Amino acid sequence: MSISRAKSERLFAEALKHIPGGVNSPVRAFRAVGGQPFFVTRARGARVFDIDENQYIDYVGTWGPAILGHAHPKIIRAVQQAAEQGTSFGIPNPLEVQMAKLICSAVPSVEKVRMCNSGTEATMSAIRLARGFTRRNKIVKFEGCYHGHADSLLVKAGSGALTFGHPDSAGVPEAFTQHTIVLPFNDADAVRQAFAANPRDIAAVILEAVPGNAGLYLPKPGYLESLRQITLENGALLIFDEVMTGFRLAWGGAQQRFGITPDLSCFGKIIGGGLPVGAFGGRTEVMDCLAPLGPVYQAGTLSGNPVAMAAGIAALEEIKSGDAYEKLEKLGAALETGLAEAAKMARVPVQFNRCGSMFCAYFTGEPVHNLADALKSDRARFAKFFHGMLAGGIYLAPSQFEAGFISLAHSPEEIDATVTAAAKALAVL
Repeated sequence: MSISRAKSERLFAEALKHIPGGVNSPVRAFRAVGGQPFFVTRARGARVFDIDENQYIDYVGTWGPAILGHAHPKIIRAVQQAAEQGTSFGIPNPLEVQMAKLICSAVPSVEKVRMCNSGTEATMSAIRLARGFTRRNKIVKFEGCYHGHADSLLVKAGSGALTFGHPDSAGVPEAFTQHTIVLPFNDADAVRQAFAANPRDIAAVILEAVPGNAGLYLPKPGYLESLRQITLENGALLIFDEVMTGFRLAWGGAQQRFGITPDLSCFGKIIGGGLPVGAFGGRTEVMDCLAPLGPVYQAGTLSGNPVAMAAGIAALEEIKSGDAYEKLEKLGAALETGLAEAAKMARVPVQFNRCGSMFCAYFTGEPVHNLADALKSDRARFAKFFHGMLAGGIYLAPSQFEAGFISLAHSPEEIDATVTAAAKALAVL
C-alpha cells in the first residue's frame, strides 16, 4: 500500500526556493538514499507524525537527544516554567550552576565545565583549550570521527604520519588544516608513529570513543587504553567527544563504559533535552586556562541559556531516577537479535554493530572496525532497505553512515514491529 506524502512534496518544493537544498542540515535532504524528505509537525514517545498525518517509529531521535522519547512531559513542563521567567538573560542564572554540578557529579574526569551552544562549539573550544594549555599546535583526529563543522576539523586524511590533512569542504583554506593529522581508527601503531614523527608538537588526540558519524563501530579491546597511554607518555591531552555518547552509553558516558579517563570531554544533545546546547569540561588545571581566569578565550551570548538548562536538567534527572540503561540495553539486544535473524533468513549479508542504545546495519559480509571497512557497505542496497523500512512505518537515518538511536519510549512491541518491517524489506533485496 502506497503512502501519500503530497503535502510534504509541495512544502519541499517551497523549501527549495528559500533554503539551500531545501534543508537546514545536509543529511536531511535524502541525497544519500534518493527521494524527498517528509516534514514532521509533531512527535510523541517513539513516533513522529508528518504533515500528511503518516506516522513512523523513529530511530533518529533528533540525532541522539531524545533518549526519553519525544515530548516527554517533564521536559515540556520544565521548558514552559523556565520560559515564563524569561528566555535569555545574558547574566548568570542558577540553572547553569545546577547543570554544571550534574555533569561534574556524573563524569568524574570533569572537575569543571563550561556551557556553550552546540557540539561543534564544544569540540572547537576544547581543541583551542588543549592548544593553549600545552602550547602546542597539532591535533590528531581519526577517519570517520566527526567533531562538528569547525574549519580545522573538516579534514580528510593525508598520506601518513608525516603529512597533514587536507580540507574536506570548499571554503576551508589549506592553512587551516595544516596542523590536523588524520589517522585510521582502531590503529594504535599509527598514533605512535604520528607522535614519533611530530615530537613535542601534538597538543591533543580527539576522538569519538564509539564513532557514530560513519554508521557505528566500536573500539577494539585495548585501543582506548593505548591512546590514554600514548598521550600521557607524550604530554598531550586526550579529548573524548561525547556529544553523542554522553549520558547515552552510561550515566558517565563512554568513558565510564570503557573505563578510560580523558583530560577533556565534550557534550551536547542529551544535556539539552532537545534544545540547542553544548559543553566541554575536564580537570581544573586545564579548565582554569579559560578566560576570565586564563589566556584562552571562549564566550557565547546564549551559553547557559535558562530554557535549555531547564530542559537538560529535567532530562538528566529523569534518566538518573530509574533503571534507564538496563532498559535501553534490553531493547537494543532485542533489536539486534531480531535484525540479525531477519538478515539471516533473507540471506542478505549484514553486519549489525551496536553499543547500548546506538546501532548501525552495514550491508557487507565483513566486520566493520573503521571507516575503510564501513565504506565497503553496499550503499545502493542500504537505500532500498531504507525506503522499504519507510514504507513499513519505520524511520531510520537517511544515510548508511549514521547511527540509529533507541529511546526509553520504544516499547517491546515497537521493536517487534521494526523487526517485522525489516524482514519484509530485506526479503526483497
